[in-house]
Amino acid sequence: MIIKYLGHSCFQLTESTGTTIVCDPYSSEVGFSMPEVRADAVTISHHHFDHDNLKAVKGNPIVLDKESSFDLPGVEINAIKSFHDGVRGKRRGENIIFKFRMDGIDVCHLGDLGEACSPELIELLLPVDVLLIPVGGNYTIDAATAKDYVERIMPNVVIPMHYRTRELKIDVDKPDEFLRLFDEEMIEESESCELELSRSDLGEGTRIIVLRRA
Repeated sequence: MIIKYLGHSCFQLTESTGTTIVCDPYSSEVGFSMPEVRADAVTISHHHFDHDNLKAVKGNPIVLDKESSFDLPGVEINAIKSFHDGVRGKRRGENIIFKFRMDGIDVCHLGDLGEACSPELIELLLPVDVLLIPVGGNYTIDAATAKDYVERIMPNVVIPMHYRTRELKIDVDKPDEFLRLFDEEMIEESESCELELSRSDLGEGTRIIVLRRA
């Protein structure tokens, strides 16, 4: 499978036979534009301009934005309800976490998760091989809470998202706050926007891979 980082919280996931999913497409109001992409399905963690720009995705995709289970050729999708804040949604509402199983790999996109780590939620999420996690705080979990999720889920690969970049107009922290909580040897800053993975690439321990925006 191939994971391509399109910026902010948006990823394009491509299964080996070609089935393609785009997660949380954003509008140019964030400060930069989505690259042109096509998909068989689009997942929306919540309906806000930086996560639900369906017009940016070509191909007449299926739209998934509710708690459910769904199958596409070669891909199993499970949507899990969570909260966008630490007060059970009273401030910002609900957030949908999406889990994908493709090419034997379990990928979890946490969306704009805002609630603290709990045993109940972790049980729903496991197992996770690749964790796509917000780390910028303010509107989502912050760096320390993100570290807590990583330590409890123990994925093989962690890819940070929803953090401050030079062009971003949303008030969140840089990824540095999150990265400095881990040993340097765990962190890889990639020159690419893509990561190709198979089961044999997962190995032991956790790698944190910072992808460039496409």
